Order: sequence, then structure tokens, then C-alpha cells
Amino acid sequence: MNLVDVILGDFFWRAMLGGLGIALVAGPLGCFVVWRRMAYFGDTLAHSALLGVALGFLFHLPLNLGIALTCVGLALVLVVLARNRSLATDTLLGILAHSALAIGLVTLSFMPDVRVDLNAYLFGDLLAMTRRDLMWIYGGVVVVLGLLFRLWRGLLMSTIHEELARVEGVPVERLRLTLMLMFSLVIAIAMKIVGVLLITALLIIPAATARRLASSPERMVVLAVVAGLVAVTGGLTLSWEVDSPAGPSIVVTAFALFLLVYALVRRQRL
Repeated sequence: MNLVDVILGDFFWRAMLGGLGIALVAGPLGCFVVWRRMAYFGDTLAHSALLGVALGFLFHLPLNLGIALTCVGLALVLVVLARNRSLATDTLLGILAHSALAIGLVTLSFMPDVRVDLNAYLFGDLLAMTRRDLMWIYGGVVVVLGLLFRLWRGLLMSTIHEELARVEGVPVERLRLTLMLMFSLVIAIAMKIVGVLLITALLIIPAATARRLASSPERMVVLAVVAGLVAVTGGLTLSWEVDSPAGPSIVVTAFALFLLVYALVRRQRL
């Protein structure tokens, strides 16, 4: 038996590999969440993930695929409805978030033969990571990082100054939709790690931590990835040592790192 089989055969190392994979992609996307103030959008997609679970069971689809399709569908609906200025964006997001969550719960209630551990989907079940889950995660990581590398300049320009980006010929609407689709994919693959209720925290907290230290967008992305890797490693170690839930432990570690960096930067400035 080779080293790869030994590592993949151990549930702790599978969980570690899965968490580190999510951290690699959550860092860069989290920076765009912070820059564009899209935290509520992330919450909306995360809430819709439970509807994806219900639809996956209903139509006998792989759950990751059901979640991804639901998140993509919700992102497209949001783009269409946002063009109608009769409702504020935050109001529209609130309607879609809670409606999708409620529809998912109601749909699951009509399937008595399906046994669903809602806690696993709400708070994650990282230690139940399988090889197939790892394939989903790293496949998604390759796709998202490839798109970010290719579209970086346009995404950054449209984030800094949207009107100027339009004048320069940047396809702002298309890039916004692509960014939403990338969020959808990451939420679909991250749900196993931290669950519906904590996905947005994994996107925001490492990026917010990096923002206190970064002097450029690229440096902030790198530091956000590092903060995410530290949060995953520390959170899983904490979970192993004190038998706490893995997903929440990762978020608690990320929050502790944020407080530490905030205090150190504040002290240095004083």
C-alpha cells in the first residue's frame, strides 16, 4: 500500500485535504465578497443549498450536483430580478434566501422514506469526507482558480470602478454573472465542510483578516488563502483534541485568528 492510499484511507487526513482544498478557493472568492460587500448574497446561496439537497433526493441526483444546480438557478433568477429596480437588492436577497430554505424543508418533509441528518447539512460533516467528495472539491478548485486567473483583471477593474470598467470595454454584467456562478460552485462543494449556516463565514473571515495586513489586492488574496489554511488546520486539530464539531471549530479558529490580527495591527498603529 502506497502513501497516497494510506492518507486517503484515514478519515482525518481526508477531512484535512478537503478543508485545505476549500481554503484555497474560498480565500480569493472571499476577497471579492469583502470588496463588493456581497456577504448577504453568499448567505442567500447558502440557504438555497438545502433546497438543492431536497431536489437531489427527489430526482435521485448526486447531492453536490443538486446543490450546484440550485445555487446556479438562484443566481440566474437574482440577476434577472435585479434588473427590475422595483425592489432593493437586500430585500430581494432576503426573500430568496428564506423562501429557498423554507421550500427545501417543506420538500424534505414530504419524503418520509428519506432519512436526512439536517445537522450535517446545517453545520457540516467534514469527518465523513469520502474520496468522491475530494474529487468534487479539487475539481471545483481547479475550475474556479482557472477562471479567476483568466478573468482577474476584468473582475478587479469592475470591482474597483464599475463605470470606468464599462468605458474600457470590460463585460461587467457577464463578469458579475460568472462570479455568481463561481460562488454557487464553491458553496456546493463547501457545504460538506462547514454546512449551510457557516459557509459565508469561511468566505468572509479569512478575507477580512487578510485585509488588515494587505497592501495590494494580490497580497490580500494570498494572505486570505493562508488565513483559510491556518483556520482549517487549527480547527480540525481542535476538533480532534476536544471532540468538538469540525465545521464550527474551523470557523471559531478563523475568528480567533481575525481577533489576533486585529489586535496586533491596532497595537502597532497605536
